[in-house]
Amino acid sequence: MIVPEGARNISFVGHTDQGGRGDGVQVMVNRGHAYIGTRVSRGVVVTDVRDPRNPGPVNFMPIHPNSWCMHLQTANDLLLCIEERDLKALLSQKDYYAMSNQVDSSRYGTRGVDFSAGMRVYDISDPANPRPIGFMEVEGVGLHRIWWTGGRYAYASALLDGSIDHIFISIDMADPTKPREVGRWWIPGMNAAAGESPHWTGCWALHHAVVEDDIAYASWRNGGLTILDVKDPGNPSWIAHRNWSPPFGGGTHSALPLHDRGLLVVADEATLNIDQEQMKRTWIFDIREKSNPISIATMPTPADYDYVAFGGRFGPHNLHENRQGPFRSSTTIFATWQSAGVPGVRYRRSVLSGGNRVFCATAADHGDGADARAGKNSPHRRSVRGGGWVDVRYGLRCRIVHFTVEWLVTKQQEGNNENRFYRAGHDGIRHGVEPTEGWTRSGRA
Repeated sequence: MIVPEGARNISFVGHTDQGGRGDGVQVMVNRGHAYIGTRVSRGVVVTDVRDPRNPGPVNFMPIHPNSWCMHLQTANDLLLCIEERDLKALLSQKDYYAMSNQVDSSRYGTRGVDFSAGMRVYDISDPANPRPIGFMEVEGVGLHRIWWTGGRYAYASALLDGSIDHIFISIDMADPTKPREVGRWWIPGMNAAAGESPHWTGCWALHHAVVEDDIAYASWRNGGLTILDVKDPGNPSWIAHRNWSPPFGGGTHSALPLHDRGLLVVADEATLNIDQEQMKRTWIFDIREKSNPISIATMPTPADYDYVAFGGRFGPHNLHENRQGPFRSSTTIFATWQSAGVPGVRYRRSVLSGGNRVFCATAADHGDGADARAGKNSPHRRSVRGGGWVDVRYGLRCRIVHFTVEWLVTKQQEGNNENRFYRAGHDGIRHGVEPTEGWTRSGRA
């Protein structure tokens, strides 16, 4: 039995080695079976999870040996899976995330012969035995990620010939055996084939979009966030664009709308080891006015261990995207944090007066990567491991309520962590603000 070195409010239940294919990426569950996209295994693993204490692989659907199928979606007894030339097999990690260039898929061989590129559709009404029923090939390198919850339209990021990187496309699923692209949108400057030139450097590429109420929240790596109107999927239209890179490190990866609260959670992916890039953040935006999203807070940084000293990638990656299923919440947000596992953060509202800003931080003996770069001119930051500024006019409250570590590490002593509360005024930071409902003094909230 696997015993996690660090855990809080989460219990270990079961484990499977996925039939020796341990490179699982995205997971979708339908009729008691998990469908697991992979990168290097070149196929989809089907795992029976009806008994979560004894999960086990029951099938494997291979794809082309030079393509990956990391991302997938399930709904209505259908499975949609991307297929894309595995560029990480050809490029270094740093080069993969560093730059966008005009796409010419022919440099990788003949599409359909040397690699597969597009979206495959499976019938999973017999959950252990998926049956391929359709394939949408794209003229390019392939798709990276899809959003589909069972309606007529799916939405994907596509690396197409003539573009400089992944763009947004709409897919008509009216006939699942013949899915077809019906719409495109890109940030002006990305359509090199039409003579456009980017006004930026670095990697501006759509990772994927999450769609809620006919609005697509799209994450563009170093290009930040766009909000798109997709009421007409054939003609997506721009609502807003925000980018905070520079000065921050970019890598915008996932956007989670919480429409009932007028909020948007946006995660910037840690793409390199912590000693090779600045600390990445997960941001909270006020989106009550969709055309004017405003950043109001950041999620806490896990602080139960010195992950900077631990090394490797430390920072945000994915968010639990609140698809239809057994767990949907607009107050508890689960995220993956690379070497720091899976924290869950609870956000609450309260009615407050005044215009001060409050910082909720977890103190520790070592600063994080951002603290180290803050320098000697910011001594107050050197003891802060995580947290975020909160504009109290919005009454936002945050605290980590779940935490688990993916790797076996040596934990710090419980007494090394405590929550401290600060209020910012014109004279700087002052101590002594008492926590209100929803806050905690405990180092393990």
